[in-house]
Amino acid sequence: MTELIKAAVLTAVNKPLELQEFPAPAPSSGGAVVAVAYAGICGTDIHLKSGNLPVPMPIVMGHEAVGTIAALDPALSTDINGAPLRVGDRVVWSNNIPCGRCHECLVLKERTLCKSRKIYGINRTSSDAPHLLGGMAGQIALEAGTAIIRIPDDVTFEEVIALGCAGPTALHGMLENLTIHPGDTVAVQGSGPVGLAAAIYAKQMGADKVILLGAPASRLELALEIGACDEVIDMGIYTDPAARLEKLRQMTPQERGADVVIECAGVPAAVAESLDLARPNGQVLVLGQYTDHGATPINPHYITKKQLKIFGSWGFAEAHYVKYVESLSQLRKRHDLGALLTVFALEDVNDAMDTVAAGQCTKAVLRP
Repeated sequence: MTELIKAAVLTAVNKPLELQEFPAPAPSSGGAVVAVAYAGICGTDIHLKSGNLPVPMPIVMGHEAVGTIAALDPALSTDINGAPLRVGDRVVWSNNIPCGRCHECLVLKERTLCKSRKIYGINRTSSDAPHLLGGMAGQIALEAGTAIIRIPDDVTFEEVIALGCAGPTALHGMLENLTIHPGDTVAVQGSGPVGLAAAIYAKQMGADKVILLGAPASRLELALEIGACDEVIDMGIYTDPAARLEKLRQMTPQERGADVVIECAGVPAAVAESLDLARPNGQVLVLGQYTDHGATPINPHYITKKQLKIFGSWGFAEAHYVKYVESLSQLRKRHDLGALLTVFALEDVNDAMDTVAAGQCTKAVLRP
């Protein structure tokens, strides 16, 4: 009898996800089948469900997952770092496969901008075999070209999935654009997983003080508890941008503003506010505008007068995921990453999605 695997499937915009069953896949040439231990729910998943980010349907959702290799094609013998792969190994993988042939991949060398990227759980329909091309399922079929990474022995599944795709997304933007000096003050807008990852890595990169602006209060308290930041500005209290600016300046030397501002809020108005929060000759990284939520007024005079350096960054490529996994052995010594998680059963996927959409948890994960 054919083994059937349960998966959470989006069939229409703004409709509850359906639990469907598909035949257990066999590994394709150069590929692997992974038994999923956890699948993360990202803010992008909420945008997919609402239609803000159009995707082919039906689709097994989930672009963040970790698990154990259940089956392996003989042609696939090592992970992206050259470490041997065997059935039973604990792994994580980059969720996208760039084409490696286009102008963006070869000339610009910006694989994150590849227009032909195949992305698990985002642009891979479940209509055709192997069906299971998203992480919200008991198994996922990984194809040839996927950057599979063995999880270090001292790192748990929970620690890997805690920051999900937010970890490599933050690393991509920060490592390739920002210069953070000892003594710098870094302000991070947004206290979701991307903001928490940016705050954690800002400290790793040498920032003297990290200030997190966000809400709700419970999430800010957790950020302080795990050492993700040094101080917080609760947007539930400081509801006006002018009040937040005054408060932030009081937290910085000579009230000059932040040396670096990292926008992770995903709200267009936050980009305009970031220009105020940055000190003269400061740096601003726009990291949170993954989906199009419209325009926001900006006075370009501020950019010129303050001589701001403004960067944009989109997603991540395989190299950033490798760096993320490598960083976890050190991060876990300083931060209780597992404390970020709220675990739901796969069968409760719609409750989990609603909880994330309402901002009622820091990081929701599904356990098949």
